[in-house]
Amino acid sequence: MQPITIITIILSYFLLLIVFSFFVGRKETNDNESFFKGNKQSPWYLVAFGMIGASLSGVTFISVPGWIESSQFSYMQVVLGYIVGYFVIATILLPLYYKLNLTSIYTYLDSRFGNYSYKTGASLFLLSRIVGASFRLYLVANVLQIILFDELGIEFWQTVTITVLLIWLYTFKSGIKTIVWTDTLQTLFMLIALGVTIYHVSGSLDLGGDTLIHFISNSDLSKTFFFDDILSKDYFWKQFISGAFIAIVMTGLDQDMMQKNLTCRSLKDAQKNIFWFTIVLTIVNLIFLCLGLLLTVYAQQNGIDAHKDDLFPVLAKDYLGSGIFIFFLLGLIAAAYSSADSALTSLTTSFSIDILNIEKKYDIKKQVKIRKQIHVLISLILILVIISFKYLINDASVISKLFTYAGYTYGPLLGLYAFGLFTKIKVKDKYVPIVAILSPILTYIISIATAIYSYLKFDFTDCSIAQTKWECAVLFAKNNYYQFGFELLLINGILTFLGLILISRK
Repeated sequence: MQPITIITIILSYFLLLIVFSFFVGRKETNDNESFFKGNKQSPWYLVAFGMIGASLSGVTFISVPGWIESSQFSYMQVVLGYIVGYFVIATILLPLYYKLNLTSIYTYLDSRFGNYSYKTGASLFLLSRIVGASFRLYLVANVLQIILFDELGIEFWQTVTITVLLIWLYTFKSGIKTIVWTDTLQTLFMLIALGVTIYHVSGSLDLGGDTLIHFISNSDLSKTFFFDDILSKDYFWKQFISGAFIAIVMTGLDQDMMQKNLTCRSLKDAQKNIFWFTIVLTIVNLIFLCLGLLLTVYAQQNGIDAHKDDLFPVLAKDYLGSGIFIFFLLGLIAAAYSSADSALTSLTTSFSIDILNIEKKYDIKKQVKIRKQIHVLISLILILVIISFKYLINDASVISKLFTYAGYTYGPLLGLYAFGLFTKIKVKDKYVPIVAILSPILTYIISIATAIYSYLKFDFTDCSIAQTKWECAVLFAKNNYYQFGFELLLINGILTFLGLILISRK
């Protein structure tokens, strides 16, 4: 496909979003009530549908299919855990947020613990979301760089800058009110791309209807449940429980995702949104795994050397035809930017309200001016962080990195909210930031200490003579000690909870 064709597709897509956002926000007064809360007029079904794209992102679009070769359908264990987490959000967290009529969900920490806890929670979100959004945008920018911009002589930093600028362009006026509608459009593009690709690849493999279902269900790659080895990171209960807590922290304790829910007209509407969102998200994740299986089999049967995050992009670009490549490109961009645009808006909201306290310090006119400046500042920060990832990330699956990172940054938020909701204990507020810093450090030390202890206890005499000590150690590391996975999040939360007990007031 000619580069001019690809550029035309990308620019047309963004032009559609900009026009769409213009019509959504044309009657708005560009005030903060619209930018932060969407005037609390969002239809719940639009929020639910749009959240699908925001939750999945370009990371899911690329990384989940690429996981199948090494992890089979084990990710579905995490997704099933999500269901429990979303139930907690709908029945515990949403009622709290609506009762307190919050704009930023971290305001709760101020009323429960104090200002230090409030600032700590907001800062953790800002750090988590900046890195998380940058991870997602990095993946997409890198794919676009490989398939298009390298050939045109455009540098990576230029690709990133243009991408973030276009996102800023259609979010700067109405913020979350625009996002609710544009995310709906982008989710639709992503699901169409998913469906068309599955239809094409299954046809190439001579599969259809009942044959396709039978093929997937009987494939070794579709093994979903892993109960045999508790030491493995794929062990069912480790992944299921981790999935529940990942959903709670990355949706329920995340301003980005909750800001959309808080634009619904009522608590009842927000709860309906979460209910239907959970059902659809579970089904869509399963379909992504099925796509990954089909792509993996296609690559194996045709002798194509494409693995992990390269699997889908390489096949779409070089082997599945120009039509599928167009849908892949649209789906990838839609998935990535439906997550990135809401992240930009929520980061602007949190920094403005939680860090600068603009609602308490300035009049309405001044608030709007500062909010616009913060919107630009956050955009620049995202550009710098994404560019830095170019030199820090190698070949590991991005989604794995994302969830591992989330375990360290969202863990203290989990501990803070659990302590606040399920105890009535008061804490020495000024020491909360120390607890929030030490807990991730201790979590990391525990994970490293486990590996070191196992290595030191390993008996090298059990190895075959033909194996080197290093080969034996690598073999042991893969199969014979407890491998931490997503449950680092839970360990981190527990350590934060215990730390809060230690600094409680008598």
